[in-house]
Amino acid sequence: MILNAIIDDQIYELNVPDVLISQGQDVFDRLDRDMDAGWQMSREWVARPDQIQRCQIVADKLLTALESENQKLGMMMAGYILSRLPGVESVELDTQGEIQNTCFKLAAHDGPAASTDTATQTAATPAPAGLGKLEAMAQAGKDVTSVFKVGRGYRFSIFDHASGTWQDSPLAPTEQDATRMRQEAFKARYEALQQGVEQ
Repeated sequence: MILNAIIDDQIYELNVPDVLISQGQDVFDRLDRDMDAGWQMSREWVARPDQIQRCQIVADKLLTALESENQKLGMMMAGYILSRLPGVESVELDTQGEIQNTCFKLAAHDGPAASTDTATQTAATPAPAGLGKLEAMAQAGKDVTSVFKVGRGYRFSIFDHASGTWQDSPLAPTEQDATRMRQEAFKARYEALQQGVEQ
C-alpha cells in the first residue's frame, strides 16, 4: 500500500508492504493503548483522541522519522495510518508544531483534504482582575501553556483575553531556554492578574 507524505513542497512516496501492516498490528495496538490515556497535541491536552487525532499524533512521529531518515520507524508509522484510515491516499504533515493541522486525503473524498481542527475556540472575554495569590496562580497556569516541541525547537503559548486567541512565544533552540522564557511569562501574567492589568 502507498501513502504519500507531503512535507512543504516535497512528496515522499511510502510503499508499505501488506505484510508489514499485518505483522505490525501488535505495535499499532500498543500505540493505541498509549494514546488511550490521552495525549498532548501541541498546546492542547486531548483526553480521548479520536481516530483522526490518533493518526495526526502518529503522523507527527512519521515526520520525525522522515527528518531523521529512520526508514524502519517511518514505514511503521505509515503502516499505522494506512491500517487505521482505510482509503487514505496522502497525509500533509504540519511542520510548525501544530499537530492538529496535519490533514489527510481519503480516496472516498473528491473535495479538499479531510481534516479535523481540534483547537479549542474560546470567545474573547475580559481578563480577570484583582485576583488573590492562589486564584492568580491557577489562572496563570491556564493562560500559559506548558513548553511543547516544534520541529527542532521549543515554545509555549499565552492566552490573549482581549482577542480570545492563543499567542505563540518565540521559538527557542532548547527546552531549557523555552522553560526559562515560560517562567518569565508566567510570572508576568501572575502579577498582572493580581493587579488586573492585561499583559
